Amino acid sequence: MAKQLIVNADDFGRHVFINRAVELGVEKGLIRSATVMVTGAAFEDAIALARRTPALGLGLHFTLVNARPVLPPDQIPSLIDPATNELWPDHGVFVKRFLAGKIRINDVARECQAQLDAFLSTGLVPTHADSHQHMHVLPGIIDVVIGLCLDHGIPAVRIPAIPVSLLATRPGNLGEQVGRMGLHVLAERARRKAVAAGLRAPEHFGGIVAGEAVDKKALRRILLNLKDGTTEIMLHPGTDNKILIPATAWDHDFEGELEAVTDPDMVDLVQQLGITVGNFTNL
Repeated sequence: MAKQLIVNADDFGRHVFINRAVELGVEKGLIRSATVMVTGAAFEDAIALARRTPALGLGLHFTLVNARPVLPPDQIPSLIDPATNELWPDHGVFVKRFLAGKIRINDVARECQAQLDAFLSTGLVPTHADSHQHMHVLPGIIDVVIGLCLDHGIPAVRIPAIPVSLLATRPGNLGEQVGRMGLHVLAERARRKAVAAGLRAPEHFGGIVAGEAVDKKALRRILLNLKDGTTEIMLHPGTDNKILIPATAWDHDFEGELEAVTDPDMVDLVQQLGITVGNFTNL
């Protein structure tokens, strides 16, 4: 069985420096897929870039936290932080409210539909769906996303089943490992539902979900241990940490991930290993 690789850039459209990184990643490196954040300030710039970059498969990054909504806040009140009049600030707050029954699935469905409508209004066809901070794998929310995919011909979804291994996390961080285990369980449950509904998904998932960057060392390790079938590697590349870290309120090495996927040695390694690089249309 052949080895296929999808390197997907998340948060496309969030900032122009993220968009520029995606463009460089396609031109010089391994990026062939991105998911666009329609709530982002640089959404229109991202769409223009996608139009002139036919090698880039473009999916939809459903966003239920850490952004402004598409719909007016009074139409989706359970998703809105009254302190900011925007979506809840992160997955931690959202999940606590979700488990307490304070997030209404109808609000989720309305906002996700509005985000999909914003994408479809561009005339582009989504290759797949995923979500900001992986909220789409939560019970009930995965059903909303599957339904929207089926209704609008979106053929695939991300399954962020990060390998559960102490080698893949910071030593001694038990809380992080528990979080990985929980995400893995929810993701595999979501996979079963998506596949049963007729959607496609990569067999394997790579990337570091606890804030660390997929730098050259991490990418090389993933490539050398790539399994048969298709593996998605999730990235958040950018061109300027000094701008992006305060702009996103996230201490992430955006530049390091861009350097990894555009490094000539990494590109050569992929060729040497006989790995096919593509996007979700190749599933």
